[in-house]
This record gives sequence, C-alpha cells and structure tokens, in this order.
Amino acid sequence: MLKLGILREEKNPHDKRVAFTPEQCTYVNNNFGSLEVIVQPSEWRSYTNEEYLSEGVKMQEDISDCDILLGIKEVPKNVLINNKIYLFFSHTIKKQPHNKELLQAILKKNIQLIDYECLTDSNLNRVIGFGYFAGIVGAYNALLAYGNKYKLFDLKPAHLCYDKNELKEELRKVKLTNVKIIVTGNGRVANGAVELLGILNIRRITSYEFTHYSFREPTYVQLHSPNYNEAKDGTPWNTDDFYKHPEKFRSTFGKYTKDCDLLIHCSFWDPRAPILFTKKAMHSPDFRISVIADVTCDINGSIPSTIRSSTIEDKFYGYNPITESIDDPLSKDTITVMAVDNLPCELPRNASENFGKELIDKVLPSLLIKDDEGLIDRGSITKNGMLMPRFQYLHDYAEF
Repeated sequence: MLKLGILREEKNPHDKRVAFTPEQCTYVNNNFGSLEVIVQPSEWRSYTNEEYLSEGVKMQEDISDCDILLGIKEVPKNVLINNKIYLFFSHTIKKQPHNKELLQAILKKNIQLIDYECLTDSNLNRVIGFGYFAGIVGAYNALLAYGNKYKLFDLKPAHLCYDKNELKEELRKVKLTNVKIIVTGNGRVANGAVELLGILNIRRITSYEFTHYSFREPTYVQLHSPNYNEAKDGTPWNTDDFYKHPEKFRSTFGKYTKDCDLLIHCSFWDPRAPILFTKKAMHSPDFRISVIADVTCDINGSIPSTIRSSTIEDKFYGYNPITESIDDPLSKDTITVMAVDNLPCELPRNASENFGKELIDKVLPSLLIKDDEGLIDRGSITKNGMLMPRFQYLHDYAEF
C-alpha cells in the first residue's frame, strides 16, 4: 500500500494551513485505490488532531514509512527524510539566498521535490495555489485600514475570524463614502479581491469613467496591464510582447493617481517591467492614494512604498511620501501600507479546504495514477539527486 503523509509545519512562525482537511483525507483514502493518508500530529494546525481522528484518519508522529510527503511551507533541512517525494512551496526558484542550503540538502538526500508553484499546464499556467484567498484577505485588510484611518468603521481583523463566513458577516459594518478603488490584475488574486468588493455591492466602473466622472457612491475599477502600460516606441499594445519583453514598456499609471483613494495591487510583477509610479510622483499634491494594499508584496518592487513586509499581527505601516520613510500608519501625512506576505494564513481553514480540493482534482491523478500531461515532471525541481532540466539554471545556486 502506498502511504501519503501530511506534514506538521515546522518552520517558524508556524503556518496553520494544511494540504488536506480531515474530510479530504477520508475522500482520498476512499477514492485513490490502495492509498492511505497518514497525518503527523500538530498543535498549531487550524484543523485539530481531534478533527482528523473523528474522521477516522490515522495519525502518527513518525512518518518515515510514508512514500509521499505533503507540506505547505519549506521543510527544515534537518527533518528531511532521504529518498522521499516531497510537495511543498520551497521558495528556491528565484535563488532565494535563505533557502540555498535547503535545496542543497534536498539534492544530497536524493529527494524528489515537487514545488506547488511549479505545477503548471502545458502553457506554463499555474494549476494550484493560494492566490484567491490572498485576494480576499488583501481586499478585506484594505477596507480595514481605510475604515481605521478615517474612523468610518471598525472591522475585526481577518485572522481573528473563524472562517470566511464570519469575515463576510463583519463586512456588514462597512460604511463607505464616495471612495474610488483600483484593483490591479486579472488572475486568481485579483479575482478574490473583486469577489470581496462584490459582496459589498460596490459599483464597478470602467477606466474611462474612473478618470472622467465623479460619483456619489463607492466605486472600483479593475485595471489590466494594457490599462496602465504602453510601448516605449509607440507601437500598439501587444500582450505577448509585454510578457516576453516588459522592459520595452513604460507605466501610464500616473493618470489614475489623482482620482484613486484606495489601491489594491494584485498584479504579478516582473523585475524587468516598469514600476507603477515613482517615489517622486508620490510627492505631488495630486497623488491622492492614501491606502495601498500591496497584496503582491514585492519589496522595493512595483509599488515604491512597499519598503518592507508587514505581519498578520501588525498589518499596517505608514509611508511618508515626503521623507520617504516609515511613520505612523494612520497619520494624515502618511500613506497607509498593507504588505502582509502570507495573507492566506489569515483564513487558514478556508484556504486549506480550497487548496486541498485543487490538489485532489488537478494533481493527485497525475501523481498517483498516470502523468500523461507531464505535470509532475514540470513541477519537479529535483529528482534522483539532480536538478531537473527545467531548473538547470539553479546549478550554481545549488552547488555545495
């Protein structure tokens, strides 16, 4: 019998998410042939040990007899088990310095590392992730910040809500004036943010209406890349060219900053691409944005005020555009910044349930039955003690 182990999250601070909920463990046991799911006990997981046991799921501390091991965040190198298949977010594909030794240990221990971030279809579109809940929580935090800054309403922080249903109940407290909101992006993250604004029945308008009309009610616009970028040489917009050669484009986002009150930034950013606006542009009296929820959280990236990340417990900091320094988050002289880099952890039960469903639907058949489309090979960074062909560029990074 093949054994699949659900790891306890060992990295500090401890992540409360999990690859499979108790009910999903039972489903996998019943629907994937001679497979048994084993769960390592955890005192900090959002689903308790008792919830797994009540579903009849086997729990054991020693998971060394499992063939495949599933976690969420990086597995500390000292607890890695030789010759296993691991699935987790390794944060190594951008040569992150702090995880260099982790990748080296994975190679040394002959581990097949399948990184969730690298699981893509044949067009290299990701098939699994937590982006939707990052968008949900990011938009909620944006409203929380705006309500606090202008003393309009007071929401319970998302991480203190039991689940998404309680978060939605909190939204009843939201009372907005004729605020203008921008959501950037068109992927999972942006879809989550847009869904939350939809729950509030905030009016959606076009980019033209956003810059040309005033409204007596709160409104938002969803901007895609063509709305705020243009080719430097003046040629017509070409999406394929933008993603292949973003350095050939410049930002036109400045046309929105004199009308926008609240920015929810959900768009993926390539370091070769232009930033949305400059620090100098933020000095202008016409720069109206007073709250920025940078859901993407690229430090010193597309949003100049994101000079560090914030935390779930301390979500906001103030960016003073004149001194270009951190200050009081709710001061009238600062832009309130939300740059939490692990937003789905604020709704760990819902995020885990959604993630587990995607794992079951999109990944397990290829992992356990037949990988006809090459999903697992594309998502594997290492195998048989070597880097896979797609990740040979990590060779110098992984050298001992």
